[in-house]
Amino acid sequence: MEGQTPGGGGLSEKPVPTASGPGLSSLGAVFILLKSALGAGLLNFPWAFHKAGGVAPAFLVELISLVFLISGLVVLGYAASVSGQATYQGVVGGLCGPAIGKLCEACFIINLLMISVAFLRVVGDQLEKLWDFILPSTPPVPQPWYTDQRFTLTLLCVLVILPLSAPREIGFQKYTSILGTLAACYLALVIVAQYYLRPQDLAREPRLESSPSSWTSVFSVFPTICFGFQCHEAAVSIYCSMRHQSLGHWALVSVLSLLACCLVYSLTGVYGFLTFGTDVSADILMSYPGSDGVVIVARVLFAVSIVTAYPIVLFLGRSVMQDFWRRGCGGACGLRALAEPTGPWVRMPLTVLWVTATLAMALFLPDLSEIIGIIGGISSFFIFIFPGLCLICAVSVEPIGPRVKCCLEAWGVVSVLVGAFIFGQSTVAAVMELL
Repeated sequence: MEGQTPGGGGLSEKPVPTASGPGLSSLGAVFILLKSALGAGLLNFPWAFHKAGGVAPAFLVELISLVFLISGLVVLGYAASVSGQATYQGVVGGLCGPAIGKLCEACFIINLLMISVAFLRVVGDQLEKLWDFILPSTPPVPQPWYTDQRFTLTLLCVLVILPLSAPREIGFQKYTSILGTLAACYLALVIVAQYYLRPQDLAREPRLESSPSSWTSVFSVFPTICFGFQCHEAAVSIYCSMRHQSLGHWALVSVLSLLACCLVYSLTGVYGFLTFGTDVSADILMSYPGSDGVVIVARVLFAVSIVTAYPIVLFLGRSVMQDFWRRGCGGACGLRALAEPTGPWVRMPLTVLWVTATLAMALFLPDLSEIIGIIGGISSFFIFIFPGLCLICAVSVEPIGPRVKCCLEAWGVVSVLVGAFIFGQSTVAAVMELL
């Protein structure tokens, strides 16, 4: 699709804004994209396999979703090259019009905010279990004050998460993303090893389902997949930060990242479900005994994985708030330091505001495990609907052959329809569970 002349039958590319630094390498882009997807959804995949009715139907849905996931990433790279925008919301607004762009911004903020809150809740739960292992106590004797989640999570946000979230460019996250990716891989290996080694506490035979209970239960896997593969929101920013921005190069990065991610998710889902069967918990780590040292290490490393994923989500949410600032306050400010939203005088207060708001919600809101379906439903906009709309609008302004244009438009319509179905089904199911 690259290297075509304007009158040819392929897709043409245009330069997009690049990062001010030296540029992101291909390996760095793979790790950031991979780490963006390897988040809290990893803990829910064994439970999703149970809800789908077994390994075969869940794995089939995952493979079908993988086609749309890779397609969405490639389309977003192409849309960024056509629109000349450097952010997800900028690409959608530039190609689909200001109304769809504002809808994208609203969905973007809500989705990323809820993901950040979910990340902090997962980290807080792991810290709580870690303190129970280090300082076991009987019910009449309370835990020390410094083990309280409100203190430990606040301290973690101030000392670790806030400094990791301060840099201006997303390329800095390639170093922490390598560590986070290795931590997520360790969790998958622990789950596989525990299945074959069968410790004393896991010696019983699990009860496995041979078929789904209903056709709707198969579709219950989609919200978990959408929640798990949280990388499309970062796709445009990563693409525009790359040193080599050809569409074919970006397609290779997308395929390698999602195949590696799919492997980790599949191993976790299959072996976690085979280990516990229908008794698997929504958080796979909660199904293992709290005194197992290997599982304790997995808890710590997975908390590290989530901590390194949080700054990427914050970077994306902050970019939307910076766009708001640029349109609303940037031109009215007399000071040059306040007119540029990427400068430290605007960037740092927005970062502190995001961390403070998500920390307060994580500490005082009830358990968020029930609204994973809602988060997954909103994520379907960024994986299916918005990429499909961008593809339809992009090919309508590009000089390409009629057959190629017809095929791409048809694929865009299919993506929009599939995304709308997933959003409706998962949101209704999640609301019914809450009620």
